[in-house]
Amino acid sequence: MRPGAPAAPDRSEAAARNEFTVRVAGRDGGWEVQIVAPGGDVMLTRACSTETEARTFASTVQQHIYWLSPAKFVEYYRLEAGE
Repeated sequence: MRPGAPAAPDRSEAAARNEFTVRVAGRDGGWEVQIVAPGGDVMLTRACSTETEARTFASTVQQHIYWLSPAKFVEYYRLEAGE
């Protein structure tokens, strides 16, 4: 780290705070990625045409879960209660 540079976020702490999860499943005619809230509710479902597309999107979501606070994650993905 450069002198005077801000410290990197504590990734393990961020991961502990954000308990959203992401699921990938093959479906008839394509693939599906779901963002799941800590309570088990599916907050977002995205249809994907290929496994590669689904796994790439899920990987991006997983990185965001790892780095973002729950509030920033909800804001970024526009997750609203009851969606």
